[in-house]
Amino acid sequence: MIENSLDTAGRQAAEQAGGARTAASRSGSAGAAASTIQEQSRGDGRPARPTLGRRAVAFADSLWRPALVLAVFFVAWWFVAAREYVPNYLVPTPGQVWETMTTQWSELARHTVVTLYETVLGFVLAAALGLVTAVAIAYSRTLDKALYPIVLFAQVIPKIAIAPLLVVWFGLGLTPKIILAVLIAFFPVVISGVAGLRSTDPELLDLAATMGAGPWRTFRKIRFPNALPHLMAGLKVAVTLAVVGAVVGEFVGASEGLGYVLLLANGNLDAPLLFADLILMSAIGIVLFVLVEIAEALLIPWHASRRAGVSLTTS
Repeated sequence: MIENSLDTAGRQAAEQAGGARTAASRSGSAGAAASTIQEQSRGDGRPARPTLGRRAVAFADSLWRPALVLAVFFVAWWFVAAREYVPNYLVPTPGQVWETMTTQWSELARHTVVTLYETVLGFVLAAALGLVTAVAIAYSRTLDKALYPIVLFAQVIPKIAIAPLLVVWFGLGLTPKIILAVLIAFFPVVISGVAGLRSTDPELLDLAATMGAGPWRTFRKIRFPNALPHLMAGLKVAVTLAVVGAVVGEFVGASEGLGYVLLLANGNLDAPLLFADLILMSAIGIVLFVLVEIAEALLIPWHASRRAGVSLTTS
C-alpha cells in the first residue's frame, strides 16, 4: 500500500516539475481537447501508445528537416570548394574528403575506437561521480557550502592548461585523456542533478514522511524520479563535452586517437584528412547524444517533453 502510494506521489512530483499537468482548458477549446484526449486514450484512462507505423512516420518526420539542412550545407561546401573560392589546401571538396576516408579507413577507424573508448569511459565516470556529488550537495547544507565552490573552481580552469600536468602525473597512456573527459563532463551532471533533486515538492516529502517512508525509499520513489528530467538534460550536455575532453587530452603527449590525427593533419596541411577527422569526431558526439536521448525516452516516457503533440507555448 505504502509502496504504491509512493509510486503515485513520485510520478505526480515529476509530472509537476516537467509541466505535464496542464491547467484546465478554457471554454473555447474544451470540446476539441476533450475529443483529442478521448481518441488517444485507452479504456483505463491512460494515453494509448503509438503504433510501430506511427513511430516510423514520426521518426521520418523528425529526420527530413536536419537532412535538408545538411544537404544544403554540403551543396554550398561543394560549390565553394569546386569553384576554388577558397584554395583546396584550406577547404577541400567533399569528394576529396570521402576519398581520404575510404583510402585511410582502417587507420581512421583505429583512432576512432580509441577516442570513443576514452569518451564513453570518461562520460560514465563523470555521470556516476556527478550524481553522487549532486546527492551530497542536495541533502547536506554543509557539503553544499564545502563542495559547490570547489566544483565551480574546477570547472572554470581551462582544461587544456592542465593537460600537460596530467601527462606528467599519469604518463602518456589513456588515463590523462579519461581524466580530462571526466573533468569537462562532470559539471553539467552536478548542476542538473542538484537542480532536479531540489525541485521536489516539499508537501510530497512531508506526505512520504507521514506514511513512514525512510530517506532511501523517499529518494527512490520521489526525489530521483522527480530529478530525472533535469538529470537527463545534463547528461545530454555532458556526453558531448566528454568528446571534447578526450580530444583535448589527445592534443598533449598522445600517439593515437582522433585528437592526435587532428594535430598530424594540421602539421602536414592535409585538409582532407583534417575534415575527415572532424566528421568522425562529430559522428561520435551525435551517436552518443542519440543513445542518451533513447535512454531518456525509456526512463521518463511520462514527461511532457516526451509526449507527442504537447504544445510548449501558450499562444
